[in-house]
Amino acid sequence: MAIRAFALWTLMMLVAAGGGFLRAEGEEEKEFVLNLDHSNFTDVVSRYDFIVVEFYAPWCGHCQKLAPEYEMAASILSKHEPPIMLAKVDASEETNRELAMEHNINGLPTIKIMRNRGKIAQEYKGPREADGIVDYIKGQLGPASVEIKSVEDAKAHIDLNKIFIVGVFPSFSGDEFDNFTKLAETLRSDYAFGHTLDAKILPRGGGSDVDGSTIRLLKPFDELFVDFKGFDLDEVEKFIEEASVPSLTVYDSDPSNHPYLIKYFNNNDAKAMLFVNFSADNFAAFKSKFQDIAVLFKGNGTSFLIGDLEDGGGVLEYFGIEKDQAPLILIQKTEDQKFMMANLVPDQIVPWFKQYLIGKLKPFKKSQPVPEVNDEPVKVVVADSLNDMVLNSEKNVLLEFYAPWCGHCKQLAPVLDEVALNFEKDPSVMIAKLDATANDFPSDAFKVMGFPTMYFKSSTGRIVQYDGSRAKEAIIEFITKNKDIDADSKIFMPQEESSNLDTPDEHDKINLGHADENPTKDEL
Repeated sequence: MAIRAFALWTLMMLVAAGGGFLRAEGEEEKEFVLNLDHSNFTDVVSRYDFIVVEFYAPWCGHCQKLAPEYEMAASILSKHEPPIMLAKVDASEETNRELAMEHNINGLPTIKIMRNRGKIAQEYKGPREADGIVDYIKGQLGPASVEIKSVEDAKAHIDLNKIFIVGVFPSFSGDEFDNFTKLAETLRSDYAFGHTLDAKILPRGGGSDVDGSTIRLLKPFDELFVDFKGFDLDEVEKFIEEASVPSLTVYDSDPSNHPYLIKYFNNNDAKAMLFVNFSADNFAAFKSKFQDIAVLFKGNGTSFLIGDLEDGGGVLEYFGIEKDQAPLILIQKTEDQKFMMANLVPDQIVPWFKQYLIGKLKPFKKSQPVPEVNDEPVKVVVADSLNDMVLNSEKNVLLEFYAPWCGHCKQLAPVLDEVALNFEKDPSVMIAKLDATANDFPSDAFKVMGFPTMYFKSSTGRIVQYDGSRAKEAIIEFITKNKDIDADSKIFMPQEESSNLDTPDEHDKINLGHADENPTKDEL
């Protein structure tokens, strides 16, 4: 279960990919990043064995922050021998839509590393500042796995502060070695790989040898290294995915923790999150208690995170929780089911979690206050009034799910006002809106993949998504055709759902469960 919208939103908050660079006065501005589009993409990419392509949109804030860093990196890499080309594609252009869909672009910016003249494409998962981009891309050149022949080689290639995967073999031949090589090529954008004939030269493992071909995963947390026998690619990838996640993920300002946060928010487990002030006197007690639970239940369907209150304020805001409720535990079991305990002390953690396990806790629901006055043409719906005003209402309701920051929602607002005024003499019709960033709602009834999203609930309880034109006349026509439909009558269905990539004139999209892994993507 990837938390709806929150996974990507959190990752965007983790890294401030700002900055830029200065040019001397009068210096000619030369662009090193190639501009590609649907007409020249295939031709240009097919010229290179290695090229990096960014998919962006001019209106995307994170793309704007990345732009000067990406350009600076392109300038530096243009001097590499041989030169390394960086390019970009405006994914918001209508003519480039098919190209973006072909490369599974679900958030912006997305950077792809293209190999073998475009036949192999992997997602860039490195830093967002110029020097980091350069170092990461250079590391993607050459073989996917380096040979480690000595202790000196191990020290040179293995960063003990990161995950490193080593294949130990009696010889560099045979099916097992070939599969390891394929694995390294497939996952090279995620992990660093090496191979050796001698496990004793590796920095972890007690200086002991191994019996037969073995994959050793070195990591800077928990048991520090773990061995795996077997070279079936699917089984090995599953092992790596599970072993590369800490039993307790840390949410703070340390960039080295960001890759684990990405994994945390994009796995399908229930999410147990403890937020506490890391500088508090009792922080060690909180962490110790929570760590014990995390270790005990690792691999049993729940992932655990401890977050610094100072760095995780945006997370609490997302869930509609005030800082003065911390220290607190929040568990999101499913899209629609959350549990919370506020203002707790360390000794309450274990008993509360036991109550959660046996189903004794009452779910927590995020809701804005029900408005005392609700007399505007478009009515305000919140989580606590959704049942009465919409789901259990005998009215025909057009409900907009919006976000306060969404530009297209702001453009739609006056249109919906006019629609509401058009039906003001029809008591059976109501136009309403719900702030989807501040209120929970049932995801089985409303699938909100972007803002704005509109659903129509007929007086007989039928719910259908409106995905037609946002012109006043089109919305009025849709409501007129669909209102007061009997339960057994045929309902007018809207056009097919739009793709996952819309232009900024169509949808402010949000990525809800992609391994996105990129720390600074705008929501599409």
